[in-house]
Parts: sequence; C-alpha cells; structure tokens
Amino acid sequence: MTNCPRSGCDGSIDEDGFCDTCGLEAPSPGTAATASSSVRTSSGSRPTGWSAPTSSGSGPTSRSRRGSTRSTRRGLLGRGIVEVPIVPKRDPREAVLENPEVPENKRFCSKCGAKVGRGREGKAGRVSGFCAKCGHHFDFTPKLTAGDVVAGQYEVLGCIAHGGLGWIYLALDHAVADRWVVLKGLLDTGDADAMAAAMAERRFLAQVEHPNIVRIFNFVEHQHGESTTGYIVMEYVGGESIKDMIKQLRTAGDQTACLPLTQAIAYMLEILPALGYLHGIGLVYCDFKPDNVIQVEEQLKLIDLGAVRHVDDEDSPIYGTVGYQAPEVGKELPSPLTDVYTVGRALAVMTFPFDFHATYKTSLPGTAEQPLLAEFESYYRLLLRATHNDPAQRFGSAEEMRDQLEGVFREVAATEDGQPRPGISVEFTAERRSFGVNKTPDVSEIAMALPIPRIDASDPGAAFLAGIATDSTEELINELKTAPMQSVEVKLRLARAYIEIGDDTAAKKTLNSAKCEPSDWRLPWHRGLAALAARNAAQARMSFETVYDILPGEAAPKLAIAACAEASGDMPDADRYYRIVWRTDRSYISAAFGLARALLAKGQRHEAVDVLNSVPDTSSHYLAAQLAAIKARTGISRADGLTEHDLVVAGAQLAGLELDDARRAHASRDLLESAYAWVSGWPKGASGTVLGCRLVDEDLRRGLEKWYRTLARQAATRRERIELVDHANRIRPKTWI
Repeated sequence: MTNCPRSGCDGSIDEDGFCDTCGLEAPSPGTAATASSSVRTSSGSRPTGWSAPTSSGSGPTSRSRRGSTRSTRRGLLGRGIVEVPIVPKRDPREAVLENPEVPENKRFCSKCGAKVGRGREGKAGRVSGFCAKCGHHFDFTPKLTAGDVVAGQYEVLGCIAHGGLGWIYLALDHAVADRWVVLKGLLDTGDADAMAAAMAERRFLAQVEHPNIVRIFNFVEHQHGESTTGYIVMEYVGGESIKDMIKQLRTAGDQTACLPLTQAIAYMLEILPALGYLHGIGLVYCDFKPDNVIQVEEQLKLIDLGAVRHVDDEDSPIYGTVGYQAPEVGKELPSPLTDVYTVGRALAVMTFPFDFHATYKTSLPGTAEQPLLAEFESYYRLLLRATHNDPAQRFGSAEEMRDQLEGVFREVAATEDGQPRPGISVEFTAERRSFGVNKTPDVSEIAMALPIPRIDASDPGAAFLAGIATDSTEELINELKTAPMQSVEVKLRLARAYIEIGDDTAAKKTLNSAKCEPSDWRLPWHRGLAALAARNAAQARMSFETVYDILPGEAAPKLAIAACAEASGDMPDADRYYRIVWRTDRSYISAAFGLARALLAKGQRHEAVDVLNSVPDTSSHYLAAQLAAIKARTGISRADGLTEHDLVVAGAQLAGLELDDARRAHASRDLLESAYAWVSGWPKGASGTVLGCRLVDEDLRRGLEKWYRTLARQAATRRERIELVDHANRIRPKTWI
C-alpha cells in the first residue's frame, strides 16, 4: 500500500484505491489507463456500470480538455441561469486505449466477489485464471481486437473502457452509414448472472428512447473459438463523465476539489427527467452515480443500462454500487424511491468530499464538518430528504425531486452572484397580501397574508371548491360543512376559513379530522397558520420547519419561518430567512420589509436602506419602500451616526418621488424635522440643502412651518388643524412681524 497524498492525512491507499483513514479515493495517476468497476453489493451481484474513457488513459486520452472548453448561458445545462463549461466533441478514435488493461485493484471474481489477479512480492498478477476462493474462472483480457468484424456488420477499432460486465469496444457500423457504435461485452462468458443481465437488456432496453439516455441499437453474438460471447450494440457518446471531471479537478491541484454547486445541480436537473421517464415506463435504473453520466457539448447522456430492471422483477440479479445504493436494497426490490436515493448520494459526492463508502455509507456529514452544507441550508435539507433511510420520507418521484431541486438551484445561484432568480412555485400560490409594509406586522396578520397551497386537481372536492363564489367567510363555512364530499382539500379550506374568523379551536378540530398521508406537507402548513392566528409563533415555526424539510426548494416555508422568528424576537434568524427569500425572488415584498426591520434591529442602517431601495418600481409597494428607505436613513440622531450626506441624499430621493399631496407633506415634514434636530446645537450648520432648505436653523424652521401649514389645510378635523397650526407658529423663525 502507498501513503495517502492528501495534505494532513497519514493514511494509506488500499488495494481498492481508497484511503484507509480519510476514506477518499486516491487521485488518478497521470499516466496509467484506468477502468471503472464497482464494488459488490449487499445482494451478492456485481455492478455493471461502465464509464467513458478517463483522462488518465494512455495516448490521446491522457490530455486534459478542461482548458479548451468554453461556456455559455444559452445552453440547456445552464438553464439560462448559470454558465456550465461545454465539453467539446472528440474524435472517437482518440478514445481507443493503446494498452487496455484492468488495474489489479479492480479485479474481482464475478461469482463470489473475492480479489483475483493480484500481484505478490513484486510479481504482476495474472489477467486470467481461477478464483482461489470459489474456483470460478476469470479472464480480464479483451476478447476482440482491432479489425475484428462482429456479426458481419461491426468493425472493431479497439477498447475504450472497462465496466462491470467487461470491456467496452469502439466499432464502425458498416450497415448504417459507418456510424460509430459501442459494443459492450461480457466480463466472463461462464457467468450466468452476467449473461442474464445482458439478455434482459436485449429484451426491453432497445425500446427506451429519451434524449438523455444512451440508445441501445442491437444485440449480437460473436464466436471466440469454441465459445460464444454476446454484445450489446449502443450509441457512442464521445464526451466526458462527471466522475472524470472531478478527477481532473483533483489532478490539477486540490485533492478534495468538487464541482461547483450550481454546475452539479444543473446536471441533475437534466438527468432527473430521464430517470422519471424510465420510472414512467415501469423501469428502475438502480446504479446511478457520477460515472454513468457523460456530457458532450451541452447535452448529458445517462449511460450503462446494464442494471436497469422492471420495477416488479423479482428474479433478476440486483446491481448497484456501495455508497450510492439505498440501504433497503437487498431486503426490498429496487424502486423509483431507491433511484431518488442514488441521485441524492451522487449530488453529495459531486459537491463535497466525504467518505461516502464507509464512514458515511448511509448518512451525510453535518454542517460542522461541511461548510457548504452550512452555507446552503436548503441544499442540505434536500439531500437529507433524498437520502432518508426511510423510503417513505424521500421525494415521492424524480419529478417531485426535480421541482424542489429547481428551487434550490435558483436560490444557490442568487446567493452566489446577488442576482434574483424568481421561479413559479408548483406547490404554493403567491403571497395573498404583503405584510409589515407600514409597520411591524401583528402575528395574526401574517397568517392571513402567507401563501397557501395550490389545490390538488385530483382531489374529489376540487371541482366543488372551484364553484364556490361567496365573499362571506361565514357563508363559505356553511357551504363547506355541507359539501357533498369531505375530502382533504375541503377540510383544509374549511380550517382556513375558521382561521380567518379567529376560531382556532374549530380550525384545529377540522385539521385533526383531515385524513392526510403522514408525508402530506399541507397539514403542517395549515397547523402553522392556525398557530400564528392563535399568536403562538414558536409552535407555528415548528410546523413550518417540517414543511421546509419536505419542500426545501419553496420560498413560502422560509418566509413563514422568518416571520415566526421575528415575532419571537430572533432577529438573526429573521434576517437569514428573509434574506434568502428576498435575494432569490423580488416578488415577496414582505421579505424586503422584514429584512429591513431585522437589519435596523441590528444597527445595519445602510444595508436596510439598500434592501428597501431594491423593491422594484413595478411593485404596488414601491413608494412605500422608498419612503421607508428615507425614514431608515434619517430616523436617527447625529450622535447615532446621521450625517449631512444622509440628509441630502434623502432629500433628493424624496423630491424625485411621485407622491400625492398628503404623503408628500408628511414625508417632507418628517425629513425636515430630522434635519432640524441634526442642526440643533450646531450653530454653524452645513452647506448642503434638503428639499430646498439650507441646513441652517432659520431655513429649516421656514421649511417646517410651510409643511405644518400644508398639513393643517389637509387635516380632517378642526382639532387636528389647530394643533398643526400651533406647531407651525412655534417652529417658524422669530421676526418683528
């Protein structure tokens, strides 16, 4: 064994290529040809994954292509949001290995999984022979050589990689316009399980057609002396695997380097629909991992369909890879939920280094160990749900995971460059109304303003709810109580009606009677609304945290948690969650005002001003935000940091707003009062001007007198008018007249 090359690690690299201390894979050697072969699974069957040729292969494949890539925002992979490097097409001939050989640390018996073909005392291991443990024959030499013609149609050019079921060959299909194809052969012709897996591919995989899944063209046999070997003929994908991308990053420098988070998520957003397609036609992929995804230009391809099986197949061997495979596989059949698990594990492996095949074989590191997870809480919660040990707690489908991953993707991208990335929620409506615009919101007000779940169109009561037209909450309650069916949606709407009239007891009783699935997030969401209406912010937050765990890509739970934190006096958390929402989507105006309040509570006045000024001018609350920004900038004393610059900037901002007479008069009076207080005790004044008044005592007094008299003319009552005139008389400069 050799020493681990990672800085600070005193471990050794074992025969499988992993460190026995840090658990991470050894960096790729710069020259030797590599091959992909997975470890034996708990089911006793050997994985079948094959990878694209790695950059560490000899000959033309050893050169790094990273420096020659270009990026674009216009391709599918970046989704118009972030840049993803393009992997250029390569000449297929460059993929051919000059000296195809399976490394000794990748040689295992295909029957019992024991190590075979290993060298001893400086002597190289045998590439063919018999397993010392079970006596099964093994042979790791290629069966085909350049120039061989398979089935009278496919001319072999050479080996390009090695997978769990044997060598992968590049060939020309002379029967179809000399197109490039790949021949996937069996590792051992005597392996019944391997042959059965190949035959399974032949039966149904040729019918799989999806732009992100490699195509299976044919299944042929070729005579080798007295034996016959089967070959799967598939599409040639001449790009680079995600695993090789990570290896290149580590070869170039940091041995723990991973893909940028947005790039990794962008890849999974492209692959999840492909998995969803397989699930939709009754298939399970089983062995998803970074090795099995190849990028070519701006397209991803899911390769290696050797482990794919029917969802109800109880007889075929199960293939997978330790560290990625769901823990229940072997006790239960693979399912779409086990594929969801592998996607979550792959995402984790792609984005931060950890010992995923031993120490964290069925778990994830915590935020203390991985700063990335602490920085992006929504991403961490998404991984936790996707890789939950209880299948019932995972995302229910690839589509559901993709919807939430899309939201996390937008959030991460917005965090990295500060540009909002709004998206349409598939689960929630928009805010019913903005809260906390003019003042700190009342807790019960928040319950009436937060978004609500979209109605499930498949619910038996959906049509009935769509036909209700009353504006009276009392009439609505009567209609809902007498509905022909008391479905979940009807119950939830009735509970929300009780919340609106303040009857929290009836609301809780109704929610308790709703027959929801344990994983249905709509129930805790409504419990949170009921707790807010009852002014119990702490209890409400617990319910909203549950929703956040289930829907990490949605803004609504984070907005609700922020409001609960503010109501509980937890301003750091209020800041954090309001900030996430506002930074990602500027349509949540409540988040802007909430974030500004949290910042002001911490004394971060100028940042609060910036937040309020970022409310778009298309918002109905734009003017309110501008006035709040002026007040936040100038609502302190000289001793607390108010400057002449603050006053002058605020005056210019106010002068440029299109306000009605009443709002302008109130805002002008407030601003000049701040300026007058700033000048008081400072006889010299200042050279700047605010609303046409120099920052000197006499000018400010005249300006205040003017606005007090304007307000007096607008007063609604005689008493108010008299008080305002008295203010004007007291503030005006003293004269002989």
